[in-house]
Amino acid sequence: MADTSFDVVIIGSGPGGYVAAIRAAQLGFKTAIVEKQYLGGICLNWGCIPTKALLRSAEIYHYMKHAKDYGLSADNIAYDPKAVVQRSRGVSKQLNDGVGFLMKKNKVTVIWGEAVIDAPGKFTVKASSVAAPKGALGAGSYDAKHIIVATGARPRVLPGLEPDKKLVWTYFEAMVPEKMPKSLLVVGSGAIGVEFASFYRTMGAEVTIVEVLPQILPVEDAEIATFARKAFEKQGIKIRANTKVTRLDKKSDSVVATLDDGKGKTETIEVDRVISAVGVVGNIEGLGLEKLGVKTDRGCIVIDGYGKTNVPGIYAIGDVAGPPMLAHKAEHEGVICVEAIKGLHPHAMDKNMIPGCTYCHPQIASVGLTEAKAKEGGREIRVGRFPFIGNGKAIALGEDQGLVKVIFDKKTGQLLGAHMVGAEVTELIQGYVVAMNLETTEEELMHTVFPHPTLSEMMKEAVLDAYGRVLNM
Repeated sequence: MADTSFDVVIIGSGPGGYVAAIRAAQLGFKTAIVEKQYLGGICLNWGCIPTKALLRSAEIYHYMKHAKDYGLSADNIAYDPKAVVQRSRGVSKQLNDGVGFLMKKNKVTVIWGEAVIDAPGKFTVKASSVAAPKGALGAGSYDAKHIIVATGARPRVLPGLEPDKKLVWTYFEAMVPEKMPKSLLVVGSGAIGVEFASFYRTMGAEVTIVEVLPQILPVEDAEIATFARKAFEKQGIKIRANTKVTRLDKKSDSVVATLDDGKGKTETIEVDRVISAVGVVGNIEGLGLEKLGVKTDRGCIVIDGYGKTNVPGIYAIGDVAGPPMLAHKAEHEGVICVEAIKGLHPHAMDKNMIPGCTYCHPQIASVGLTEAKAKEGGREIRVGRFPFIGNGKAIALGEDQGLVKVIFDKKTGQLLGAHMVGAEVTELIQGYVVAMNLETTEEELMHTVFPHPTLSEMMKEAVLDAYGRVLNM
């Protein structure tokens, strides 16, 4: 008879869930993970990873079309939409299989189905409509001393913009188009919206982004967002900020969208497809949380810095526990939660230290306070900047358009924030993240030797600029 009692059970196998399960197993907990659809969750199967595969195809296609800029020639450049999507799905499948391997390796029991928490320490699993992987347990009653909710989030739906999966897409449909649309409206300019806008524009679609706020990429530093907007518009992406989509009228194979600029002016545009990218909302329904009195706020579970809810024995991590809704935040939150359960006294989650990355062209990455937020907090600051045009490696790569920006506390030299736009900045940002975690001062950064020629040299130059010592500009 299968064992039904565990020390730790995690509901949901996304990045937060499966990483928490591995760490729990490493710490000696008898661990299980509950999943109803696919190991790896949205990130591996429909989010972070497959979108990056699509964007990689777009990037290569872009460089092939610009071969002459590098002294090369390429004729009859084209792409196969089905093959592009198939490669993306293959990448997801490989990683999905990898999560299954990691569960077996770490002796984590997989329970297949939909979980409902009956009481602290007790939960019931209902059968899933999706076939279970080999060796997984199924429907039944289980108990666990500690239950961690890691059920992720789903696309937010606004009245009048309800996706129909044919003409109005969420990111699910946008990742597996049967054919490439010739024109596209993207509603929302956060990371998801901008990445899809970038992908489809590179592949040849006419793209319009509509954003209700004055600034696209609303969470980013205003200077960086402005730089990115100019780059997008140069690529031919049309951007309507301070604008709402008030109506979608569907035809047989197109959509007519009514746009309102908030000043009494409306216009209509007809596009092949619409992508609704207006954010996500936590999957808190159907878990039994309301009956147990677990506190929620605006569609997310309320937790402390260690993943604890207000009900003993019940925890939450990742997107379901609120913003920033990022896979790496979920992973770290999962580790903190499990280590706290073990009594290892980990540091509480500091959301100011979580980097954000957007993989459009050009890429955008940031960590810490924006210039506006630092000023709002009453800080006296020093701001340093360094443009890609002043970096030898960027020029050699043919990627000389970008900017690195850093913000320091004027009194203490503390690095408060770093913001970048340009080639490979999603890889560069981690240098500043490490610096912030180590409480590195401007003096220490200035005395760090960066290799030449690299894009990373711009990170030091931006610091030098904040203190009037920039060398190469």
